[in-house]
Formats: sequence, structure tokens, C-alpha cells
Amino acid sequence: MTTQVKNQGRAYAFGLAAVLCWSTVATAFKLSLEYLSPAQLLLYASLSSWIFLLLVLLWKKRLKSTLQGARHTYKQSLLFGALNPLLYYLILFQAYDLLPAQEAQILNYTWALTMTLLAIPMLGHKLKPMEAVAALVCYSGVLVIATRGDVFGLNFGNLKGVILALVSTVIWALYWILNTRQTGDAISNLFLNFSFALPLTLLYCAMTGQLTAVPWQGVAGAVYVGVFEMGLSFIFWLTAMRLTNSTASIANLIFISPLLSLVIISVMLQEPILSSTLWGLGLILSGLALQQMKLRSRR
Repeated sequence: MTTQVKNQGRAYAFGLAAVLCWSTVATAFKLSLEYLSPAQLLLYASLSSWIFLLLVLLWKKRLKSTLQGARHTYKQSLLFGALNPLLYYLILFQAYDLLPAQEAQILNYTWALTMTLLAIPMLGHKLKPMEAVAALVCYSGVLVIATRGDVFGLNFGNLKGVILALVSTVIWALYWILNTRQTGDAISNLFLNFSFALPLTLLYCAMTGQLTAVPWQGVAGAVYVGVFEMGLSFIFWLTAMRLTNSTASIANLIFISPLLSLVIISVMLQEPILSSTLWGLGLILSGLALQQMKLRSRR
């Protein structure tokens, strides 16, 4: 077996591990929010992720160089930390607090299309006909989910929750567009983002009276979210992208996540999966698939 084939096999393994992490976090968010407020969940999850990333950097013997680099990039790290994790997860957790897990997690998958649309004004990209069709199909799915199938009546199940979920995709997409200008090791950059965001999160909780005793179940859920959603999945995905000789084949693994997530939500949360959720998911995945086809045609 050639090294290339071995590396591709390892890339699939790491990619699937990342997908498995992502598939469980919607359930973890919802379970944790039974015991914590969105801000409290963000605080404990961010702290857990910061400790996890600190240990990773110590293990890789990169902590010293990371801290030395922070003297030159602290303004950049502060900006990125304010976007992710602070604003992104605070808004996302608020969306999960208002919506069924099945709806919030599927709406969150529109971030890839949001990034394409944001790239038009920010990076000067032009909207191609196929991308316009992809956006129309994708956001038709959003409408189906938001109205729970009552598209023509426009009776929204929870409009505030839907808006928050969509706003979170804008922040996430903005973060990744700006992130293309960030240099240096990705794990080190993420650690610095959390290092600057953590005090801001602590300050926000203090100002809003949320620094109170919390149940251990909430802390346990937050630790899971911090390690698996904010830390380990990121490392798994970076490793997969580094090892693969076909970025598109690894990127396609993302489409497994929402389907697997629905199964876990149904079993663990006992949420009945609505037909509108499945129809909406089908439209959103179709829109994303059209976008992927357009991206490949450019290569």
C-alpha cells in the first residue's frame, strides 16, 4: 500500500471523526441548556476548550512560540476572539435555547452559502448563476423549516430563534473570510482567540448577573461542548485536510453530519422529527451540493 493511499485512508478517518463530533453537539447544546443559560454555557465551554488547546500546544511544544507571537498579533486575536467564540456561540446558543435542536442545527448548516454571499461585497467575488440558484434552493429550505411547512401562510414557529440562527451563520462566515488573512499555525491562532475571548465572556456574565452556582450536569455538558465542538473537531478536520489528496472528497463528508445529528436528536432528546425538517434539510443539502458543483467546476 502506497503512502498516498495510507494518508488518504487516515484523512477519511480523521474527517469522519470530526463529523461524528459535529453530529453530537446539537444534542449536547440542548441538554446543557436545560441547566445553563447561553452565556454560562459559553463561559464553561470556552474555558474547557482553552484548557484543551493549552494542553495540545504543550504536547506539541508550541506554547512558547505561540505566546511570543501574541505580542505582535494581539489586536487581531482580540477581533477574532470577539467573533469566535464570543459572538458566534453566544448567539448560536440563544438560537438553540429558543428552537428545537433539529431546526437550529440544520439552519446552522447554511453558513457555507452565507460565506459565498458575503464574499461578494467583501472580496469582490461575482455571483454566478449557479450560485444564485443554490442560494434560492438553500434558503427555500430555510423558509420551510422556519414556517414548519406552512410556507404560504408564513406562520413562523419561532421567528426570533430563526433570525438568531441565521445571524450566527453570518458571524461564522465573516470569521472564516477574515481568517484567510491570518497567518501562523491554526491551533495557535485558535488558542489566542479563546485567550482573549474568555475574559470578555467572564465580564459579560458578571455584568448580566450570571456568575452563579450551576448544576454539575450543566458543567459536564459544557466541558463536552468545549472539548469536542470547539477543540477536538477542529483538530480532526485540520488533520484530515492536511492528509488528503482530494479536498472535495473530504469536504463531502460534511453532508453526513446533519443526517446523523437528526438520528441522535431523535434518540437522545426524544424530539419527533418533523416532515418540514426533512424537506427543509433536503433543500438545504441540495443547495449546498449545487454550490459544491460550482466550486469544482472552477478548478
